[in-house]
Amino acid sequence: MVKAGILSVQYNPIIGNKKGNIEKVTEIIHQYSDRQLDLVVLPEFFSTGISDEAFMNSPEDEKGGNTIMEMRAVAKRYKTNIIAGSVVTLEDGNRYNTSFAINREGNVIAEYRKIHLYNFAGGNEDKSFTPGNKIVVADFDFAKVGMSICFDIKFPMHYKKLIQAGAEIIASPSAWITMNGFSEQVKSDFVKTWHAMNMTRASETLTYFITSNLVGLNGKELFAVGNSMICDPMGTVIAGADTYESGVYAEIDLSIVRDFKRLYPIAEMD
Repeated sequence: MVKAGILSVQYNPIIGNKKGNIEKVTEIIHQYSDRQLDLVVLPEFFSTGISDEAFMNSPEDEKGGNTIMEMRAVAKRYKTNIIAGSVVTLEDGNRYNTSFAINREGNVIAEYRKIHLYNFAGGNEDKSFTPGNKIVVADFDFAKVGMSICFDIKFPMHYKKLIQAGAEIIASPSAWITMNGFSEQVKSDFVKTWHAMNMTRASETLTYFITSNLVGLNGKELFAVGNSMICDPMGTVIAGADTYESGVYAEIDLSIVRDFKRLYPIAEMD
């Protein structure tokens, strides 16, 4: 067995309160600091919530600004690798929805800019962001982690490219939301679809698939469904959350992924 400890952080950020949100994330990580922590995954927009005002008026610089500086310190303090969800970065006049991979020494080793922007059913990410164009796999000390963000989950070939690049784990920081005014039945169906996509992406890639989602009301209109989870390479949910703030922790066995890569070389097949 090749064990690794994985923590997905699920919480409800205060809109625009970067300092308070980083403190909350750190508090949840601290609650698991007595366990083996090889990777912590944070949600999309973990420091701001979903806020056009924050996106436009207070982006970080291309290196992630103070938000990523703070998370680099957290990684070093708890000796863990972190996929720092996503933050809004500004470079050459373009805003990007950017995820940062930080190692145990507090160094940024990879950056991924969200490729598939959500522009449907009222979504307008393209008005705030420029899409990325590069597939990214972070080479951590314990495993290779493919990077994705939220709506990427709808695009299976994104993940095929990640396993072709060697990914053994795939992280998907998310802000998976619905309208707060929708019926409870619609919200329930939305969650079922979310579960199905997580399980499918894990089983089709034969990797551990990790989602870290926002939860609860985001402003007055948006409701983040939570249900962050860790799925194994067979598509089984081995740890998951409901609709409350929490950590989702699991010890995984990377030898399973590595055995599957030898037995079923799907990365090499069309």
